[in-house]
Amino acid sequence: MTESASHVLVIPSYNTGPILERTIAEAIQVWRPVWLFIDGSTDGAHEVFLKEPEQYPGLRVFVSKENRGKGATALWAAEEARKAGFTHMLLMDADGQHPADRVADFMEESARRPGATIMGQPDFGPDAPFIRLAGRQLSIGLTQLETLWGGIADPLFGFRVFPVEPLIEAFAQTPSGRRYDFDPEAAVRLFWAGVQPIKRTAAVRYVTKEEGGVSHFHYLRDNLTMICLHTRLLAAFLPRCFRIAQLSRKWRRLAAGDSSSA
Repeated sequence: MTESASHVLVIPSYNTGPILERTIAEAIQVWRPVWLFIDGSTDGAHEVFLKEPEQYPGLRVFVSKENRGKGATALWAAEEARKAGFTHMLLMDADGQHPADRVADFMEESARRPGATIMGQPDFGPDAPFIRLAGRQLSIGLTQLETLWGGIADPLFGFRVFPVEPLIEAFAQTPSGRRYDFDPEAAVRLFWAGVQPIKRTAAVRYVTKEEGGVSHFHYLRDNLTMICLHTRLLAAFLPRCFRIAQLSRKWRRLAAGDSSSA
């Protein structure tokens, strides 16, 4: 278990259910501090952390009675991290999909590359639903276009270490990206801001309903959100395309150098 004064592990949660306790237990075994952000949950799964804090050393709980959305919660966490003196935060889903055993590796890579976003590249197992894998291909392709194939990882996979200050600045001028669209918008806007993307593989675990898994994905609503997101980004891409091309060449050259020295 590693304790850090610069990197905090952030777990947003909305009605995650009983699996939340397992996620928190796994997290505090590998990293401290861990911050849990409750985004308007009504299932009471977080109450145990408030009633028995001594059972969860290194955990701090933030509670919003209003459901703000993942993006708004992530930016709230970034603001709190900045106020507390943290320079980086790793976002990890509360539903058990993200691998706690990769937290330390991602944080260590971030410490070596403090100016970069350490992006998880998902390694899907046989339990991954086909419709989810097929449905993400369009968003992946559009995001690659919006960054001119500059080396970002899967834009929908939210297991990432963010430099806090650039993340806050990237969203300061836009009201979008506050809900399900946060992960791809953050990937693109940080790239545009000149933050290097570094890909690291991370296994994805799909937890069944019988095991306590829960999903808040709504096929129609969330795909419409993605369409609106990429319409906005493509419009904003055009006046930036020459700068983006320069960044794309730069990050691809650096990534090639990393590969040759590995």
